[in-house]
Amino acid sequence: MVATVDLAAKAASEVRLADSAIDLGLLQLRLAYNSGVAFSVGNTLPAGVIVAITAAIAVAITVYAWRRAPQAGWVERIAGGAVIGGAVANLVDRARDGRVTDYLHTGWWPTFNLADTFLVTGFIVIAVLHARPERPMNTPEPAADHHPAPPRTNEP
Repeated sequence: MVATVDLAAKAASEVRLADSAIDLGLLQLRLAYNSGVAFSVGNTLPAGVIVAITAAIAVAITVYAWRRAPQAGWVERIAGGAVIGGAVANLVDRARDGRVTDYLHTGWWPTFNLADTFLVTGFIVIAVLHARPERPMNTPEPAADHHPAPPRTNEP
């Protein structure tokens, strides 16, 4: 679903933004293309090399997510789906003509697309989940001011 939404947005952007941009205040819709990966890194490499590398990374992420899924909670599964969907969308887009269609422009950050947003957000959520200390399941949080009662004795 993530990949479908992004690919539809890219197709609409290529039609609607071909000759103009739309100013939304903090965000501008502006058509751009990236033949490299993040921040145009590798844009001088042949398109086939970039496609092969991004495909290998997408497969590795998918395999990891598949193996992790049985232990993952629902939030981590959704975040993993966002990462995989974003990676697949950018891979499909790049496989067509060797470049990725970007359309979200801030003026202070390189132009990006919805798939990039899904990827980054998913990775951040997963990193935050893995950075939290582990707690056994069904163990309530201890109250901050709770002190256990002293043991009872049967003495009068």
